[in-house]
Amino acid sequence: MIEKRPLDALDVALLAALREHPRAGALELSRITGVARATVSARLQRLEEGGVVTGYGPDVDVEAAGFGVQAFVTLEIAQGAIEDVQRDLEAIPGLLEAHATTGSGDVLCRVAARSHEALQQVLVDLNRSSAVVRSTSVVALSTLVPWRTLPLLESGATPDAGRSAMRRRAAED
Repeated sequence: MIEKRPLDALDVALLAALREHPRAGALELSRITGVARATVSARLQRLEEGGVVTGYGPDVDVEAAGFGVQAFVTLEIAQGAIEDVQRDLEAIPGLLEAHATTGSGDVLCRVAARSHEALQQVLVDLNRSSAVVRSTSVVALSTLVPWRTLPLLESGATPDAGRSAMRRRAAED
């Protein structure tokens, strides 16, 4: 496994460029960031091997795809049943993600459905798991802040990236 090290400003610049230009190749990314193509390739490889970049698939808006009803569901599960509930949750197509949590609930799920009736079926499916003791759901009315990572990455990036070309480019702008 690659040693985990903090992202620097160049890593974040590459991730931002990929977010803005998801189909850009190494040459285009080198032009955008102002560093050599070999540097871009090496950095991207390191980010992939380190598990920071997990894929290049399309981001899918489930609402635009016809699944406009979303909810967050908190599950309370039987003691020691996390693997059982994980298996049961993975079998539910309307489940977008699930996280083991602290607090009053044990698992927080995000689900989506085409209609309120379909959402009700997803909720019934969640409660069919023998590991689920109780569930509480809230319907999402709108998205105020969509999933994002760049502000967090920018706030934690180490400033020294060895990016003399990028510094010159920023000074020229």
